[in-house]
Amino acid sequence: MSERTAYAEFIAGLPKAELHVHHVGSARPETVARLAGRHPDAGVPQGIEALRDFYTFSDFGHFIDVYLAVVGLLRTPEDIHLLTYEVAEGLAAQQVRYAELTMTPFTSVRMGIAIEAYTEAIEDARRAAERDHGIVLQWIYDIPGEAGLESADATLGYALDHGPQALIGFGLGGPEVPRPQFKPHFDRARAAGLRSLPHAGESTDAQSVWDALDALGAERIGHGIRSVDDPLLVERLVADRIPLEVCPTSNLATRCVEQLEDHPIRALRDAGVVVTVNSDDPPMFGTTLNREYEIAADLLDLDERGLGALAVTAVDASYAPDAVKERLRVEISEHVDG
Repeated sequence: MSERTAYAEFIAGLPKAELHVHHVGSARPETVARLAGRHPDAGVPQGIEALRDFYTFSDFGHFIDVYLAVVGLLRTPEDIHLLTYEVAEGLAAQQVRYAELTMTPFTSVRMGIAIEAYTEAIEDARRAAERDHGIVLQWIYDIPGEAGLESADATLGYALDHGPQALIGFGLGGPEVPRPQFKPHFDRARAAGLRSLPHAGESTDAQSVWDALDALGAERIGHGIRSVDDPLLVERLVADRIPLEVCPTSNLATRCVEQLEDHPIRALRDAGVVVTVNSDDPPMFGTTLNREYEIAADLLDLDERGLGALAVTAVDASYAPDAVKERLRVEISEHVDG
């Protein structure tokens, strides 16, 4: 048995937390094909092989276009429930015990689903997934950057006026439009007790990370890989213990990184930045969280104990309930020592 295979098997059984994974972007090809069959006018292929071609991206903008086409398949609360439950089921099959799923309710409400029905669908699916598969889910409500301030106003309203029981965070994704314009929305979300968890420093530059920290009060940064370009920013991340949610294959697929060997995750880790590894939009990028841990083992030169420590870092950086954190730390330790 090769060392690589041994690590793959170890990783497959390693209990994990996932901090950066998108609801729609996690739709399995089988789920997308089923939804495309329900809504053939959406322009999304119904065959698995055709979907693989559909998920080949020329750049970040093309990825956003494809992502929004899949969003167009979610037209009823039943569609939302199906997607949510099957995403949780797929995560649980990888030994993900806890996940913070980034949700973008604005796009579903724009498709005609009432926010009350959306909330009921995701909460019912969350409870069913925990009952059936033991996975604990919590939500991050995400402003889609491409839809601007209108979507920010709406998403804040959904969070404050219709926030589901498991809502813990407020985010900002999509194209990295200027972050400071969303400061009032993040101020109100934080005042209501939600965590500030925006994307930054993925497809743009280090300045977007500074803006996420200073204007939005970010407590974790989604991606954040361009922080490596600014030594003062790296010092800030280290000093304030701001975790980065790093998604290596995603960065490669959207052409934010040219090749994995050039990925800055190791430089960031070696500088003392808190780094977690996540999957982002895994079926769209042809990956899984397990695969991202295999990549991290190579890029960070990790053995089994190092992989266990990486998994614990994600638990520590999460906003899971204390009892869930403690249980997961014990499960990881038992797996490493077993």
